[in-house]
Amino acid sequence: MTIAVRYILFAVVSTLVNFGTQELVIGIAPISPLVLSILAGTAAGFAIKYVLDKRWIFHDGYTTPASEVRKVTLYALFSVLTTMVFWGFEITFWMIWETDLAKYTGGAIGLAIGYMAKFALDRRFVFMTAAA
Repeated sequence: MTIAVRYILFAVVSTLVNFGTQELVIGIAPISPLVLSILAGTAAGFAIKYVLDKRWIFHDGYTTPASEVRKVTLYALFSVLTTMVFWGFEITFWMIWETDLAKYTGGAIGLAIGYMAKFALDRRFVFMTAAA
């Protein structure tokens, strides 16, 4: 399986985890379900995506604690930047059409754009491997 196919597959898995978490939070949140669901979904998607990318995309093993902290920090910073794209699309679509379908469509578009940018950033600055 090529890196591109794995990356797309992992993006889909992360997106499903994100959206599944959002649906779960919406069902149980007593206040601000939209905000809480987006935050929880983003955190869940981030955790899954980091582990999958580290191991199966960039084939990055454990080195030192300092190196791992550096990687997670950079990965998180780039995630924040690309998450702003995701949130922008998701919230904009929801504000325009006010439906779950619109919210998730916007989210999917934003995630696709964000993941493309994130791959380039992670390859260049986080994991810096020749294999990816």
